[in-house]
Amino acid sequence: MSDTAAGLLQAGLLLVALAVVHRPLGDYMARVFSTEKHTKAERGLYRLFRVNPGSEQHWKTYASAVIGFSFVSVVFLYLLQRLQAILPWSLGKEPVSPAVAFNTAVSFVTNTNWQSYSPEATMGHFVQMAGLTVQNFLSAAVGLSVAIAVVRGFVRSKTDRLGNFWVDLTRGTIRILLPIAFVAAIVLIALGVVQSLKSGVDVLNPDGSTSKIALAPAASQEAIKELGTNGGGIFNANSAHPFENPNAWTNLIEIFLILVIPVSLTRTFGNLVGNKRQGYVLLSVMAALFTAMLAVTWLSEANASGPASLAAGANLEGKEQRFGIGLSSLFANATTGTSTGAVNGAHDSYSGLGGGGVLLNMLLGEISPGGVGTGLYGILVMAVIAMFLAGLMVGRTPEYLGKKLGKREVTCAAVSMLAMPTVVLLGSGVALMLADTPAAMTNSGAHGLSEVLYAYASAGNNNGSAFGGLTVTNDWFQSSLSVAMLLGRFVPILAVLCLAGSLASQRKVPETAGTLPTTGPLFGTMLAGTIVLVAALTFIPALALGPIAEALA
Repeated sequence: MSDTAAGLLQAGLLLVALAVVHRPLGDYMARVFSTEKHTKAERGLYRLFRVNPGSEQHWKTYASAVIGFSFVSVVFLYLLQRLQAILPWSLGKEPVSPAVAFNTAVSFVTNTNWQSYSPEATMGHFVQMAGLTVQNFLSAAVGLSVAIAVVRGFVRSKTDRLGNFWVDLTRGTIRILLPIAFVAAIVLIALGVVQSLKSGVDVLNPDGSTSKIALAPAASQEAIKELGTNGGGIFNANSAHPFENPNAWTNLIEIFLILVIPVSLTRTFGNLVGNKRQGYVLLSVMAALFTAMLAVTWLSEANASGPASLAAGANLEGKEQRFGIGLSSLFANATTGTSTGAVNGAHDSYSGLGGGGVLLNMLLGEISPGGVGTGLYGILVMAVIAMFLAGLMVGRTPEYLGKKLGKREVTCAAVSMLAMPTVVLLGSGVALMLADTPAAMTNSGAHGLSEVLYAYASAGNNNGSAFGGLTVTNDWFQSSLSVAMLLGRFVPILAVLCLAGSLASQRKVPETAGTLPTTGPLFGTMLAGTIVLVAALTFIPALALGPIAEALA
């Protein structure tokens, strides 16, 4: 089977699998977050942590709970790394240095999972399992909780309550993430993904010497790493490592896990707002953007340019031969179209246009379909902006889902929308002005600029993938990327919760002849156009100096 045929077959199987689970999983998640019943395990946790599950929270209280929980999580994960030497299953590894420990704690709590270290050489099994894997669950559950709170803002009327963060967090973890990840881990083990508490295994080299290959509890972390759109690998090569992603079947399952919750959340949204067509419109926009960017990446990698690529027949540099162009491009598009950041190839080795495609995926705001929860509330912010622009064009107060979009609502949406570009462009600009940055760049010129821009786009969008040619171990990159992760995560969360609180306090307005329908192709086209327009106006100058210039060279 040709590389193209294999890629198209896997894309087709992926589409079928997502279509099959879209309805049942979407409906199930809607029930999870709308029922008033609590399981026995949940009631036990509420008693342990002194949570009243029947009390609901004002948006400010909900936001304070999100920030407070995340702060405690950063401190806990930082301490685990610093105390690694005295913990069980440390495998003799030293404590993680303060700068790397802080960067890693921020990274995993913000669902970024950026790694400026070699995992198998730096982390013992206990820190990997009790620290990083736990945060893979909890950071995803935080994003899911915020998305549901935002949806409640559109659904509810004349109230200042958005639900209970602790209840949403618990349900998202116990009822959704844990059971799916448990089943996925067993499937991955059956297909060859490693799950071991040994430090490694000795192998015989051709010259008669022996080498030790690291082992780890990879399958259990791999499942939630993809399902929670986290992306942090337990091995340095991430999902290109054969112990994490050994064959085409595991590749397909991992891409499925990346996309399944963000895609199904559109069905959940339609159920919760009482109109499933609203969710289908959002899904169609996500799918259109995903397909367009996949075509850009795949075609640019398949069409060779340059002597080495022409000799090979395609741009095969940095790609695992068991995946080839098609499966590598599909994985790269899925991981940057969400906030996952896992990689099964070296994005730094992609062609100018191919690397630009995965970069643009992030710069679109990672809403095609976006991360767990973050993709849904991100595209809802763009829907608010789109309706505001439509209102300006026709000269009437914009409305969306029966709620008027006034100054407060549009301001909140604008703050959420502008947080990421501000972080990305300011961070990249300052880094490029520093005298030490050229020494950290493997490449000069347009590709070197792309490496820096990609780093801050990845941090600001809580993605975590990287152009590996940039060395980010100095204090500037460790601290500035940490700040980018924090601002890129929590400024939009605060803004969208403020938006939700403002919407929930309103009374629903009835539809009239002048109300713009939001369930048809007109609104879908306008929403997609707004997303592309905002990204184009914001990032075209930077892209022109980086990947576009490289592609035209």
